[in-house]
Amino acid sequence: MSTRNSCDNISGAVGTLLGLACGDALGRPVEFQSSTAITEQYGRVTEMYGNGTHSQPAGTVTDDTQMALRLARSLAERDGFDGADVASRYVDWYESGPFDIGLMTADAVRRLRDGAAHDEAGQAVWEQRAEGSNAGNGSLMRTAPVALPFRDDDRRAEVAAAESAITHADPRCVESCVALGTVLDRLLADTEPQTAVDDALAQAADRDAPRAVRTALANATDERAADLETSGYVVHTLETALHDGLTAPDPEGALVTTVSRGGDTDTLGAVAGAVAGARFGADALPTRWLEPVTVVDELRTLARELFVERDA
Repeated sequence: MSTRNSCDNISGAVGTLLGLACGDALGRPVEFQSSTAITEQYGRVTEMYGNGTHSQPAGTVTDDTQMALRLARSLAERDGFDGADVASRYVDWYESGPFDIGLMTADAVRRLRDGAAHDEAGQAVWEQRAEGSNAGNGSLMRTAPVALPFRDDDRRAEVAAAESAITHADPRCVESCVALGTVLDRLLADTEPQTAVDDALAQAADRDAPRAVRTALANATDERAADLETSGYVVHTLETALHDGLTAPDPEGALVTTVSRGGDTDTLGAVAGAVAGARFGADALPTRWLEPVTVVDELRTLARELFVERDA
C-alpha cells in the first residue's frame, strides 16, 4: 500500500485518537447527568474528575475508547479492515467484563460470541428492536480510527459502514459513521470545517443517506444552533459533537462545552474530541487531561502507524 504524503497532518491523526480518549474520560464522571446537575456540582467540567458515574478514577476511559482501541489494533495488525477479526476482538473485550457497555452493543456481541457472523449480528439486533431503541451511538463512538488509514472516499465509506454494522446496522448509524469518517479525513488534510461538512453532505446525498443524517450535517457548522440534543440517539450525537468540535476555538473549549451539556457525555465527548483533535492537532490538547489517561501512549503509536504506513 502507498503511504500518505509526509506533509499531511500527523499531529492531527494523533490528536484524533487522543482527543477521543480525552473527551471520553472527561465525560465519564457526569454521564447521564443533566446540565443543571452538572452546573450545580462542577460549574463547568474542566478537569478529569474521579468517581461519579461508574465510580472510576480520574482519567478512566469507557467503552468508547476501549472499543476504538480494539478497532485500531485490528486495522494496524491486519493491514486493513477484517470484519471477523474486529468482531473477535469485541467478543474478547466483552468477556473481560467492561464496566460500561451499550445495550445494542451487548446484544450484538453476545450474538457474535454465540457464533453469528460479523456481518449478521448487528442486523439481527436491529431487526428485533423497536423504533426509538434501534439507532444508538455505540458504533459512532468508535469510528475515528477508520479515518486514519483510508484516504479513498469509497473505501473509507465501505469500511465505516461495515464496521458500524457489526453492532449497529440501522442506516442512520451506518451513514453517521460514514459521515464522521469523511469529516475527519478532510480535517486531517487541513480542510476548513465548512468544506469538510460540505464534502460529507455531498457524499451522504450520493449514498442516499437518511434525511436525519443529512440534516444533522447541515446544522453542524451553524454557530447559532440552539437546543442541541444530548441523548444516545446517533443523529443527536453526530450533530452536537460535530457542532462543538467544528465551531469551538480550541479542543478545550469544544470538550468543556460538550461535556457540560449533560446527557450521554462520554460519547458526546469522545466524538467531539476526535473532531477537535483532528482539527487542532495533538499539541493543542491540554497536558493535564492527557496525563491521567493510561492508554495515551498506545493511542499515539497506533495513530502514527495507521496514518503514516497505510493508505488502502
